[in-house]
Amino acid sequence: MAAKKTPITKDKIVSIYMNYRLENNDKPKSVYQFAKTNGFEETEFYSFFGTLESVEKEIFKMFLEKAKELIQKDPGYESYDMQSKMLSFYFTFFELLTANRSYVVMSLKEHQNQLKNLMQLSSLRIGFKNYITEIMTDEVRTQYEKFQNIQEKAIQETAWIQFLLTLKFWLEDESPAFEKTDIYIEKSVKATFELMNIAPLESLIDFGKFIFKEKIQKK
Repeated sequence: MAAKKTPITKDKIVSIYMNYRLENNDKPKSVYQFAKTNGFEETEFYSFFGTLESVEKEIFKMFLEKAKELIQKDPGYESYDMQSKMLSFYFTFFELLTANRSYVVMSLKEHQNQLKNLMQLSSLRIGFKNYITEIMTDEVRTQYEKFQNIQEKAIQETAWIQFLLTLKFWLEDESPAFEKTDIYIEKSVKATFELMNIAPLESLIDFGKFIFKEKIQKK
């Protein structure tokens, strides 16, 4: 009697795709070739994804969802303020990226045109902005509106830009265990929240010195 075939799943396709890219240093030429090479039917692929590009977008979205799942397991998470939740998310998310650094660096440095690389982050961007809304407190909304008359959408966009800058720093970080990225996260998040409290100078100056030092050392 023939062994029963294990059904393909979304997570399995993602795992196979990441391994394929790392092992071949290239993308599959087509969905048909990708499915045939890895022992499943093309129709099974289309049960979960419309294109190979949509798999790439799903990978970064899954990093975000896994980070949220992990930090929410902390019994004290719900009692954290927004800044602490943000720090917890950043550290967990970038730990996941580090565990998959070879794939992430390959995919985000694939094109010289950075806009093409960032297209992979479109689903992550939506999920990240939704997360910012989830953890945003009334106090934070009030502080932002009092300081600059900024609405929730602008807060989301500001947080996303900060996230992209952190991602860029991590991609270029050559320090052991990416310890400089940890410092960057702490200083940038602290500076952002102190800015909302209209007491920014000490943290902003400290953050600015750190960035300046890093840029000078790289030249």
